[in-house]
Amino acid sequence: MDTLAKTFYTASATSTGDGRSGHVRSSDGVLDLDLLPPAEHSTHTNPEQLFAAGYSACFHSALKGNAKRLGLDVTDSAVTADVSLGQIEENRFGLAVTLHIELGGLSQEDADRLAEAAHQGCPYSNATRGNIEVTLDVQVG
Repeated sequence: MDTLAKTFYTASATSTGDGRSGHVRSSDGVLDLDLLPPAEHSTHTNPEQLFAAGYSACFHSALKGNAKRLGLDVTDSAVTADVSLGQIEENRFGLAVTLHIELGGLSQEDADRLAEAAHQGCPYSNATRGNIEVTLDVQVG
C-alpha cells in the first residue's frame, strides 16, 4: 500500500440518516445534499453520481496537467465517468468505471498516450487500480 509522503488537502463529509436514503454534508457546508438510491427519474443525487463527478474532474485535471507537460493542446477536451454499481457475487457489490475521454485536435496515438499518462497520475485511478475495473475510452475528433 502506498502512503502519502505529504498531504495537500483533506476533504471531510458526514453521512446521516439511512445511508443511500440519507443526507451528506461536507465539513465546510459547501456540499449539503439529500441522497436517494440510483433511480432513473430521481430528483436527488446518489453516491455513484458523486463518485463519477469526482473521478471525471480529477482525471480531467491530470489529463490537462500531462498535456501541458508534453506540449499538447487539449483546449477542446472533456472527460465523462460512467460509474456502474452491480453485484460481484451473492451479498457482495462493486463498482466499474468507464472513462470517456474526448480530445479534439490530437492524433489517436497522442490521445492514447496522454490518457494513459493521466491514468497513471490521477489519484482516483491510483486509488481504484487493482480494486475495480476501469476502462479508458479515448476518442479524438
